[in-house]
Amino acid sequence: MNGETAKKLLGNKKVIEEIDRHRWIESEKAGQDIGFERASLDWLERFSQAWMDYHMPKQKHPPLNSSDPRNTAGETT
Repeated sequence: MNGETAKKLLGNKKVIEEIDRHRWIESEKAGQDIGFERASLDWLERFSQAWMDYHMPKQKHPPLNSSDPRNTAGETT
């Protein structure tokens, strides 16, 4: 994920609420608090693209990483 996009997302109150929810769920699975940093990195990698697509549909979002199946760079039609 590019740092500028991550910084913008982390400034959004709704994103922080999502990360806190993710932290709680993942901490329950782990049997201990995983911490905000780990939860935020995991959420940004796993869920931020879908969150942006849903909550910010009018804006163009570059794929956050090259393994994203929506990354169509280099494909021909």
